[in-house]
Amino acid sequence: MLRRAAVAIALLLLLAAAILFTALNQQRFEVDIAVARFTVSSGLALLIAFAAGLLAGALWRSTWIARLLAERGRLRNALRIAEGRRAAQPPATPPDAG
Repeated sequence: MLRRAAVAIALLLLLAAAILFTALNQQRFEVDIAVARFTVSSGLALLIAFAAGLLAGALWRSTWIARLLAERGRLRNALRIAEGRRAAQPPATPPDAG
């Protein structure tokens, strides 16, 4: 519960910082995309570019994360199998010391 509260507080602080950043950067300019033109403030344009870069980075690394999670599952299954084999073996008797 504390972790969720910390994430919620962090997101709210990030949102407040984004709103403040957009409010302080009111210079307007035109953005020309191949099919449309938009007039946006510089703060909003920078926030959109930051968010797009963040999403692109997350998508780029998602295959690595998927492979990592699959490997984790394989290792867990191998550990369960190894533990099952060890439990099925009779206990080893120590050699006589005499």
